[in-house]
Amino acid sequence: MRRRVIEGGEELKSEKRLSVAKIVAVIGLLLLLAVSVGCNRTKKYSLQGEVVSKNQEISEITVKHGDIPGFMPAMAMPYRVKDPGIVQELQPGDKIAAEVILGKDSSDYWLEDIRITDESGRGHVKASAAPRMLMPGKRVPDVALINQNGSTIHLSDFAGKALLVTFIYTRCPMPNFCPRLSSQFARIHNELKKDPEDYTKTHLLTISFDPKYDTPAVLLKYGLAYLDGDQSGFSHWDFASTNPGDLARVAQAFGLQYEEEDNQISHNMSIVLIAPDGTVTKFWSTDWTWTELTENMRKAAHPNAQRGGTR
Repeated sequence: MRRRVIEGGEELKSEKRLSVAKIVAVIGLLLLLAVSVGCNRTKKYSLQGEVVSKNQEISEITVKHGDIPGFMPAMAMPYRVKDPGIVQELQPGDKIAAEVILGKDSSDYWLEDIRITDESGRGHVKASAAPRMLMPGKRVPDVALINQNGSTIHLSDFAGKALLVTFIYTRCPMPNFCPRLSSQFARIHNELKKDPEDYTKTHLLTISFDPKYDTPAVLLKYGLAYLDGDQSGFSHWDFASTNPGDLARVAQAFGLQYEEEDNQISHNMSIVLIAPDGTVTKFWSTDWTWTELTENMRKAAHPNAQRGGTR
């Protein structure tokens, strides 16, 4: 009888251990789900402003708006709109209210719940024509640039390499625009540096659209901040500016829009990949990742590998 009691007690203890294990497993699963939901959570910010221009080809509108607390100060800047029908309906001069949705990171944002609050401004604002961007396969203009060392360089100097170009101005106060571009280019630079063949067959170029302020000395200091103080990095990544005329040519070719107002420059985001033969391969605006850009550079730099050959 005593043995049965002991055995029964052991069975009871075993059942309790199983119950505790199940509870722990359920709690762990709930915690995992909570973390997953937290990681995928989006943020919303209210926006009120005026439509300045629109680009139906890329489903984007530029809005001049007031302060958006926690997101950005008052300025004019482009926003993606996921519904092309809304972009078609909106007109320059429209006053709107909308929600800015911030996704997985500071670069992933767009407008939702757009309401036109006042249409009386239509026709009073001259619509800005979208830049006549070069189509893939077209040769890029070979403009002269002055880099961080004060040396004159041309886009043709990088023939034989996959060249990734973007535009910034060093005074940009928006962390999700110019500083983000430069920090992501730094990640691309460091990743390509791991493979000597990738490094020698690629190049990065950051062009300022604020040539009055962004002198070679300013660009040198700015570039070193993203190269961890290593000047040898300039052999793979140039920071440059050019004269207003050539800047306008490049901006038109690469889809860059910029406008100075109140000592700030409102602008869109433009990244272009130029093939080793000097022709346009691909464009990006706001929807991209540094890994995507890196992979496309590698493919452009090693076309034979892309077609199934070996490097």
